[in-house]
Amino acid sequence: MANGGPVEHGYPHLETVRAAVTALYKRLSYDTVRTFASSVPLADVAFGDTDDLHLGAQRVARELVLHFRLPDARMIVGFREMEHAASVELAAGPEYFIELNDRFRRHRRDIGAALAHEVMHVYLHRLGLSFPGTRDNEILTDTATTYLGAGWLLLDAFREDATSSQKLGYLTPEEFGYVLAKRSLAFGEDPATWFTSPQAYTAYTRGLDRARHDERQPPLTAAGWAGRRRYAKDRRHAQEQAAPSALAGTPYSFTPDDGGPLRVSFPCPTCHQRIRVPVRGRVRARCGLCRTVLECDT
Repeated sequence: MANGGPVEHGYPHLETVRAAVTALYKRLSYDTVRTFASSVPLADVAFGDTDDLHLGAQRVARELVLHFRLPDARMIVGFREMEHAASVELAAGPEYFIELNDRFRRHRRDIGAALAHEVMHVYLHRLGLSFPGTRDNEILTDTATTYLGAGWLLLDAFREDATSSQKLGYLTPEEFGYVLAKRSLAFGEDPATWFTSPQAYTAYTRGLDRARHDERQPPLTAAGWAGRRRYAKDRRHAQEQAAPSALAGTPYSFTPDDGGPLRVSFPCPTCHQRIRVPVRGRVRARCGLCRTVLECDT
């Protein structure tokens, strides 16, 4: 939690974020991911200044439990002085103890954001899905929270001006925007009007630009002229060498196929699972993981 301190920007964790999206599809399946087509609405997790602190926190936690399909899990929410925004005790259940930073006694509008991250910890714990190392596991948690419909609350908790700042979670604001944009493109949901923080909206638009950039990489037909020209040059080189060819700065790589045509592999712009298709001109490929149909010019 950045509370008055500097906020990191940009995309320093992008590869881990992409790996987290792939891991979600692999562990949950396409059909289960699609059950989260609707994000948690603000009305369900709104917290007014006149609401009872503890009863309100329990209510919001219960709404998030229902959103993440954990009906047999009970969250017990308390408050204490601590360094981080929140923590959860990952036991066998069905009761889980969540502690929130005492600052949320005064900043109640962000309680839903803090609880969303902690309830996702419980969800991933029950799935048995984790990444090695605290940093990568927290990035997985932020990514899953956002992709499954509650992380827009974490992004909306980002506020920054010349004299103060606040950010929850391990992702940068732009990375939250990127994952939220990936979700928006996959589900046809537009979160642009949900933000109460102008800085969060700006981070979302930047993340949306980056997500759309993924959809314009060769060998996809939507790639721009410069990308297509670089791809053609790299393809000729791979055909002449007849050896595996992975080039720095490109998302694609070429591999020879015994007794068949050269093949190119590239990440699916939706789930980032790598797809491998023959190099033979226009090809329509379907990602076996997220079922996205891709128009390619290989």
